[in-house]
Amino acid sequence: MSHTVGHEPILGKFPGLEWDEEAGALVVPAAQAAKIATWLRDNDAFLLDYCSNVTGVDYLEREIKEKVTNEAGKTETVIRIEPSRMDIVYHLYSMQKQTGPLVLKQRTNREQPEVESLTPVWRSCELQEREVYDLFGVNFMGHPDQRRILMWDEFEGHPMRKDYTEPFDYEWEPTPHDEVLERHQRGKVIV
Repeated sequence: MSHTVGHEPILGKFPGLEWDEEAGALVVPAAQAAKIATWLRDNDAFLLDYCSNVTGVDYLEREIKEKVTNEAGKTETVIRIEPSRMDIVYHLYSMQKQTGPLVLKQRTNREQPEVESLTPVWRSCELQEREVYDLFGVNFMGHPDQRRILMWDEFEGHPMRKDYTEPFDYEWEPTPHDEVLERHQRGKVIV
């Protein structure tokens, strides 16, 4: 697919959308995500009928230094704090028109990450949204089968979060064997 999908008409159609120039992505408010996704799939100008990839990106709070020119014409460094967040990223293509990708993002907070499931729009999102749920802890409202897909049910936490720390017995499996079980029973901290 070599033909890119223009984002300008989409920005004009839906107020509240943002274009993330650095990432080359359309940032969609979570409350409108399914509506916009359905329109992108069904609109004759786009026909984005395939979602190839869904992933999560975790951003911790960070300090950003920018050089700005003040009123006196002097350049100074300004420090601003960028709050923490999570982005759920979708790569969309049109098989019929052979165009894509259009990158679509839903943005949410890290404390109670919650976005709208796009599985009802693109069936290919189902397992990938489950993976993001499992590894990042993002709740997908309206997902037909939201449960862990990679980690076992008793696993605590979400290992792809940047602030995740593995427990001292990280080698422990739901059914530990031999040397791992022996070390755990002796109370040895595994590093």
